[in-house]
Amino acid sequence: MGVIANLFGGAQAVTAIGTAAKDIAEVFTPSATRQMELSAEAQMAALRQLGAEYADPGLGWFDRMVNGLNRLPRPMLAFGTLGLFVYAMVEPVSFGERMVGLNLVPDPLWWLLGAVVGFYFGAREAHYYRRPTAPVAVPAPENAAAMTAVSEPNPALQDWRGTGR
Repeated sequence: MGVIANLFGGAQAVTAIGTAAKDIAEVFTPSATRQMELSAEAQMAALRQLGAEYADPGLGWFDRMVNGLNRLPRPMLAFGTLGLFVYAMVEPVSFGERMVGLNLVPDPLWWLLGAVVGFYFGAREAHYYRRPTAPVAVPAPENAAAMTAVSEPNPALQDWRGTGR
């Protein structure tokens, strides 16, 4: 390197020529490493935006009350059914009278009750099926280039080795 440095006039001149050659080469062939860095930065920005959308909205007392009321039907149905068994054992005659009353309810009303309960629980299941978990906010990386080098292979290095795409 000493001959080249003396030929071009010093280490700064060689560095300037190398930088100029790199810049000219990137005009014709984009830097694969820089593309990976930009892709990682864009992905991290999208993840940060998505995490901000799912941040805690700071619900008020009314919202908390409605959320609590929305959680009541399933436990009430489960404990109510168990309560019917206890009621049948404690007061069998009264329980029998109530069941005779239920027997007088017309079939279309039973179908309507089944549809309402089925759609309520079906809608809850569909809601949780569509959105199984909330995304976790990802902190911004200190150095996106270091993160990219660890998580993905270097395409420029693969091209140099001859194992590229």
